[in-house]
Amino acid sequence: MDSLSRFSLEGKRALITGSSRGLGLAIATALAGAGAKIVLNGRDAAALGNATADLIANHADTTALAFDVTNRDSVNEAIAYCEDELGPIDILVNNAGMQFRSPLESFPPEKFDQLMTTNVTSVFNVSQAVASHMISRGSGKIINICSLMSGVARPSIAPYATSKAAVANLTRGMAVDWAPHGLNINGIAPGYFRTELNEALVKDEKFNAWIETRTPMGRWGEVEELGGTAIFLASDAAKFVNGHILYVDGAFSATV
Repeated sequence: MDSLSRFSLEGKRALITGSSRGLGLAIATALAGAGAKIVLNGRDAAALGNATADLIANHADTTALAFDVTNRDSVNEAIAYCEDELGPIDILVNNAGMQFRSPLESFPPEKFDQLMTTNVTSVFNVSQAVASHMISRGSGKIINICSLMSGVARPSIAPYATSKAAVANLTRGMAVDWAPHGLNINGIAPGYFRTELNEALVKDEKFNAWIETRTPMGRWGEVEELGGTAIFLASDAAKFVNGHILYVDGAFSATV
């Protein structure tokens, strides 16, 4: 028996939101390496174009699809176009998100609303639009990018932690509602990874030392290290995995 064939994504199409850079692009690259056709999404046209060109240069079947995940009309139009013109979406990775740091007592209300819309409402918007097609086909994989902060909190990011806790439970709720229709919905909860968004934290000597001391593996994660987890959850190898949040954090959440 060829066990590795169960991890193949040949013939599958994957839409990854917020995938013009960082974790989203790393996940897209990994899925492409496993054989998936890739649909990249983002709002920064230049970054999206560069990411698409890079994947194509590496022989990945890649299309760029610019739309605003927080706007339901934009989402519905984009998903309808993808399904009708590009082909069925077999795998959805909800990665688009944002961060904003401020003490909770002075956290700007407009930033709280923006953060919730970007991190939570977008997951509902895109998942509902894609799932309607998956349900009619009786199959589909949805992977929601949660966070280490889905289960804990740190100073100055309480709203972010709240949003990611919501994404984790929305993931479980999606599995409960949509598993009977043949869908698998799971979450990936990354710990601290080296990304553009975390560049200031990486350069902060005090914070960097804390990460290296606090994480049992003694370092930050590298974005490529999320790829195997995404491939697993998107593949037939995870056929009976549903409603699960898989932490990829170097054992950060396992220690006190």
